[in-house]
Amino acid sequence: MTQPCLIFRDLTLGYNRHPAVHHLSGTVDAGSLTAVVGANGSGKSTLMKGIVGVLKPMDGEIVNARGARIAYLPQQSELDRSFPARVLDLVSLGLWPRRGLLGRYRPEDREAVARALMAVGLEGFDKRPIDTLSGGQLQRALFARVLVQDAEIILLDEPFNAIDAKTVVDLVALIKRWHGEKRTIMVVVHDINLVREHFPQTLLLARQKVAWGDTREALKPENLLRARRFDEAWHEDAPWCEPEEHDDAEAAVHHHGRGDEHSHSGSHAA
Repeated sequence: MTQPCLIFRDLTLGYNRHPAVHHLSGTVDAGSLTAVVGANGSGKSTLMKGIVGVLKPMDGEIVNARGARIAYLPQQSELDRSFPARVLDLVSLGLWPRRGLLGRYRPEDREAVARALMAVGLEGFDKRPIDTLSGGQLQRALFARVLVQDAEIILLDEPFNAIDAKTVVDLVALIKRWHGEKRTIMVVVHDINLVREHFPQTLLLARQKVAWGDTREALKPENLLRARRFDEAWHEDAPWCEPEEHDDAEAAVHHHGRGDEHSHSGSHAA
């Protein structure tokens, strides 16, 4: 019997009082592997930041039902590659949650880092400056950092962007290894074919939930069409959340980000 790991209750997340994820409700089961899919600006990265606590909910809540440790891998674009650090330093950052910033670096920590580098195919790269790595090598190093964190929940934001095909295959294999270890994994992915091939569960977002569940069902053409329509509506700055049950129902106007109280009556696509 599955048990909840993360619970979203009428969750709204955003920036400067402008919501990017609207009224999301649902449960991420412990030990599940979920792809988070949607167009650019659909709220995927925002949701990740909300789960890890970088963003506080504007409304609703996120419940970590088990108090599980979380490892979060942001997009590569958020990493300052000019910082004078070695691969060893980058991977060792994964020890901070357990050791603290000033914690002593123990022999078993060195062994954990070495094992992680071997697992991602970077054995012997420990003293290489990170600014000399290719995109694929850097992503392998970031996965090694996640490995040493040994977290129960793993959040990966677009880990397959701008890397070579061989690295994608290797990193997918590592994600499947984590899944086999019963860790709870959520991955932001753009490649729909990759999602269909490797991810059992999918959350399809267009600032609101379009579909969530078995990947074959979630990525049906009609759901992808709904997601595109919702996305186009948001790009036109339409301030509504369309009810989930009735596609042609009258849109319910909300006043997010305008300083007004928004209505919670009726049903929302979240």
